[in-house]
Amino acid sequence: MVLESTAEYAETAVGTVGSHAVVVGGSMAGLLAARVLADGYDRVTLVERDPIPDGSVVRRGVPQANHVHVMLEPARVILEDLFDGYQSALKAAGGLVIDACRELDYYDNGGVLAPAEPEMLMPCASRPLFERIARQQVAATTGITVRDECHATGYETSADADAVEGLSIRRADGGEETLEADLVVDATGRASKTPRWLSEHGYRKPRTERVEVDLAYGTVTIDRPSEDTSAYLCAPSAPDTRGGTAIPIEGDRWLVTLFGMHGDHPPTDRPGFLAFADSLPFDRLAGLLRERAWTSDEIERYPFAASQWRRYDELDRFPDGLVVTGDAIASFNPIYGQGMSAAALDALQLHHTIANGTEDIGSRFFHRAVDHLDVVWQTAVGADFEFEETTGTKPTGAGLFNRYVDRVTETAHTDATVAEAFYRVLRLEREPTSLFRPRIAARVLWPS
Repeated sequence: MVLESTAEYAETAVGTVGSHAVVVGGSMAGLLAARVLADGYDRVTLVERDPIPDGSVVRRGVPQANHVHVMLEPARVILEDLFDGYQSALKAAGGLVIDACRELDYYDNGGVLAPAEPEMLMPCASRPLFERIARQQVAATTGITVRDECHATGYETSADADAVEGLSIRRADGGEETLEADLVVDATGRASKTPRWLSEHGYRKPRTERVEVDLAYGTVTIDRPSEDTSAYLCAPSAPDTRGGTAIPIEGDRWLVTLFGMHGDHPPTDRPGFLAFADSLPFDRLAGLLRERAWTSDEIERYPFAASQWRRYDELDRFPDGLVVTGDAIASFNPIYGQGMSAAALDALQLHHTIANGTEDIGSRFFHRAVDHLDVVWQTAVGADFEFEETTGTKPTGAGLFNRYVDRVTETAHTDATVAEAFYRVLRLEREPTSLFRPRIAARVLWPS
């Protein structure tokens, strides 16, 4: 299930279902969950461990925020639905919205994909700006209170631990308090402690699927002419583990991220970084890095060891009053840019879950979310298994699908119809199976 096959957000579909909900974690997944819950709960409290800045700065709890983040179609549409005017506010703050069909050069499998005809909008900004605009919109939403510098210390439960009834927190001044709640949402990311809590309270921990990719990012910002809104992506293609991207962002800059999988990481010194860029089969990134002035003081590094998916949907017993969302459920190889869209689809499914009441809310949400998480997982992890070095549980049919996608990308270098179909799958608009529709398969298997 992706954007095309997911029911749209409908604010009027949700009546009052509770008096107080608490969301733990103030990144995009937590912000989106808080906004959705405001439709059904009288009060929503968003608890964040870090100090929340006024400006677009990297928070300690989001170490990946220095690097390129891509807003694919589900995130673009759902953010606009939840926060009317999100894109306008983003542009007013210096962000951009480009046409990915014409302003993005996508190099894959030996060539650049042909420009497709329909306009495909893609908001472009730094991750801190994406988050700041969402945070401002959340703060302006009736019923939501944001509390920063509060550390969650544990769930408050019923006597038999069958239900979570609140959250214990420790404030910056050292004081402790309990927030009573009808619902607690864990949006604390990959470091979520919910699996351990479940084990300590008589529940089974979720099985974790893990696929090792040993990726690292290196990122700099460079000067950009204000009229040039071009974007570039060089996708790694086995056996070459290297790639990179340049995205126009606020402040007349390009954010340039180089990446390498399976230990083939970009250096963090300037000569080594440039040599890494020179080694890519697509020369535009190296050209930008040599032609334009660097506006960052150092090369930021971010390692990512493995994709992981905690299979909460498989549990036969789960406490009432608790939901887990975002990276706390699943996080994927970031080179595919799916993180914000997966979080947005989580929020949309949480919306549909509370529209049908709160009984057994966690289990019902997990079973809804698995539909889109499975597509994202199959797409990202399946592509990672193009590389011999990738280890973990290989999705069924990944080898055959990857061979077919190789044919798709080769055809898409010159065929705009196939390029459009491929773009829509990459952007999580359509299911990967849409590439097998007769109109596309015929052009891929028997190109003119």
